[in-house]
Amino acid sequence: MYDTSKKQETAILVGLINRMQNEETATEYLDELEFLTDTAGGKVLKRYTQRLEHPDSRTFIGAGKLSDVKNFIKQNNIDIVIFDDELSPAQQRNLEKKINDEEDSKVKVVDRTRLILDIFASRARTAHAKTQVELAQYIYMLPRLTKMWSHLDRIKGGIGMKGAGETEIETDRRIVRDRIALLKERLKTIDKQMETQRKNRGEMIRVALVGYTNVGKSTIMNLLSKSDVFAENKLFATLDTTVRKVVIENLPFLLSDTVGFIRKLPTTLVESFKSTLDEVREADILIHVVDISHPGFEDQINVVNQTLADIGAGDKPTIMVFNKIDAFSFEEKAVDDLSPVTKHNISLEQWKKTWMNKLNAQCIFISATNKQNIDELKKLLYDKVKEMHVKRYPYNNLLY
Repeated sequence: MYDTSKKQETAILVGLINRMQNEETATEYLDELEFLTDTAGGKVLKRYTQRLEHPDSRTFIGAGKLSDVKNFIKQNNIDIVIFDDELSPAQQRNLEKKINDEEDSKVKVVDRTRLILDIFASRARTAHAKTQVELAQYIYMLPRLTKMWSHLDRIKGGIGMKGAGETEIETDRRIVRDRIALLKERLKTIDKQMETQRKNRGEMIRVALVGYTNVGKSTIMNLLSKSDVFAENKLFATLDTTVRKVVIENLPFLLSDTVGFIRKLPTTLVESFKSTLDEVREADILIHVVDISHPGFEDQINVVNQTLADIGAGDKPTIMVFNKIDAFSFEEKAVDDLSPVTKHNISLEQWKKTWMNKLNAQCIFISATNKQNIDELKKLLYDKVKEMHVKRYPYNNLLY
């Protein structure tokens, strides 16, 4: 848990509107960025957006918008500025210089990637997760190292040292590279242990819960396995994969709860969490959980599907579970309202008649919180696992 005794940091968010993301999409991204900030323990006081075809190569946003941001920071004692896209090392350095142009100014400049890494670091509990996060942090940090002590121009050479010595920044980079190499070796050892654990689980059918972060995977895990996996209305409540043996009627199988996906998930995290994602890659069946109450749930589905494809798990048998139907709401249009229908005007029953109708028996609508349609989910899962179990072990047909 976070240390609530510390002063809550105030933040402003900055995003762009361009051909890749219109104003509505940019607003959704900033909504998510605000949720990330809240998860990290910060409080957002203001948002800024700017229409730019491409991010400014020096400062991400234009000079005029940057001036507005600086004025608001000074007037409101802002602690941190968070950008919705990943900043290049040069952009971050330039922004820090321009925003902190006064001696007593210590405003932090971070991007979405750094914010997600910080949340992962605070959420990591096991040695495995901590090692994965630390590796991702160092990989992110390496190109962003800056010289911290101007009075130490060079470290003098000595016995056993080649050349005249190293600059401070070169020393820092070498230390970070050595740490990255050490963490990678440590992860290799952990990965072998995890692989051995997976092999020792026998030949039971393996089912993995996947989905966007904060869609209710851990709550569903608790309902199906009668376990007590940590679940919270925060992003990335689960980092470590949890595996439980589940028995529905007389049919046993293994169920795993995995880390949630998110838009613009840092590639360093995907690489570091390779062994965690192996649970998804090696699963026989995927349960793709969707928060049907989220206004951008279709985009979230696309993000998850793309991530699954990227890790080589896009073609697995999948059950779509549309969760949080108790929180679903829509704006019903008035009879005399002639404006175009948007996704915000579609009811749940109307959604079911769209592309979801083509999923047939491969989807179900539930409320994990209210335990609505959970028995139907168990039946659907039982049928799917049984079908695969019979194919794999035909001599056990008499058991079902």
